[in-house]
Amino acid sequence: MKDRITPMDITHLEDDHIFVFGSNLMGIHGAGAARQARLWGATYGHGIGPYGDTYAIPTKDAFIKTMRINDIIPFVDSFIVYAKNYPKLTFLVTQIGCGLAGYTPADIAPLFRDAVGLNNVHLPESFWEVLNGTN
Repeated sequence: MKDRITPMDITHLEDDHIFVFGSNLMGIHGAGAARQARLWGATYGHGIGPYGDTYAIPTKDAFIKTMRINDIIPFVDSFIVYAKNYPKLTFLVTQIGCGLAGYTPADIAPLFRDAVGLNNVHLPESFWEVLNGTN
């Protein structure tokens, strides 16, 4: 798993890499990783799914309020299906939900359990620690 850790500070993307970030349903990418995602194609008004070299997973609703975990799960599940369908792309999942949305890796990492077997999905080290039971 050590070769599948998302770097903490992503400043550029390789041609086949996709920046996966936490967004809001309105697609207002004004802060945190969402703002950074604009560098690689995230566009205003698109808060779900792939755009450019990014993939948005909403963790905040249309009123920019933190969503419940149960409401985030379907978006993570859709991302995992997408990643399975694009095995030649490398998905760099950031610590979605763990910044402005206020969740911890212990809250969010379990949502990515089905991505553990996908070699093209990289997760933050903090997520791996939770998934491997070392945190």
